[in-house]
Amino acid sequence: MQAPLELRARALQCLVERDPAAKVAAVYAIAAASQEGSCVPDPQAVLTSADDIPGRPDKPELVPPLQVGRRAMNTVEGRAMLIHALAHIEFNAINLALDAIWRFPGLPAEYYTDWLQVAKEEAYHYSLLEEHLQKQDYYYGQFIAHDSLWEMVAKTADDVLARMALVPRTLEARGLDANPPLRAKLAQAGDKEAAAILDIILRDEIGHVEIGNRWYSYLCRQRGLELIPSYADLARQYNAPTPRGPFNLEARRQAGFTEDELQVLQGEKTAP
Repeated sequence: MQAPLELRARALQCLVERDPAAKVAAVYAIAAASQEGSCVPDPQAVLTSADDIPGRPDKPELVPPLQVGRRAMNTVEGRAMLIHALAHIEFNAINLALDAIWRFPGLPAEYYTDWLQVAKEEAYHYSLLEEHLQKQDYYYGQFIAHDSLWEMVAKTADDVLARMALVPRTLEARGLDANPPLRAKLAQAGDKEAAAILDIILRDEIGHVEIGNRWYSYLCRQRGLELIPSYADLARQYNAPTPRGPFNLEARRQAGFTEDELQVLQGEKTAP
């Protein structure tokens, strides 16, 4: 009987794939194999890669965030630029989930399958946005983009605690706050399909941030650390961006943030 394929090694193979369509297909294949039990994680495997991480296409050209510019919602191209920016975020989010799987050994099997679920849903989001772009005669890679999400992934490559604290709980949680006003702008501009895609993304991203919160809490317990002061220490150590309101408090509650954390976030309480 053939041994099951190892999930973390396959996640690494998928991570270095440069073609977005091939990456999406590979994520779906890994998820299906995991579901049927033919692809299981080996938490003790120590993996390395000689390929560039992450694998991504030559386009879009990556520039500093301030060079990306604003998108006018009163033009088709302006709305396409916004959809493109969201597609770029979701493509990076596929990569960050795959990186969380392969890079960090020694965690429970559920950690790896949780992040595989995230990768699958991010692949779905990217596909929805790319398809919507194509309906408007645009495509992913056509506009410039920035790389701030992946920069924090790279900075936290040395510590899974920092990764859980500063990527899902910080950068992805900012997406919970940004989603409703973006959705409102697209709906007001008449792009109901894009607004519906953002509804799907918000629903799923709550779950992704909850996974980050859950594993951050697990790791804090494992290391005997307090959640709130440890987060503040990590944010300073890694120079994480300071979240700024308005905050989607209900979505953050659903994603597992405590009331004490939300009070600190809003400046109503200082971190101990």
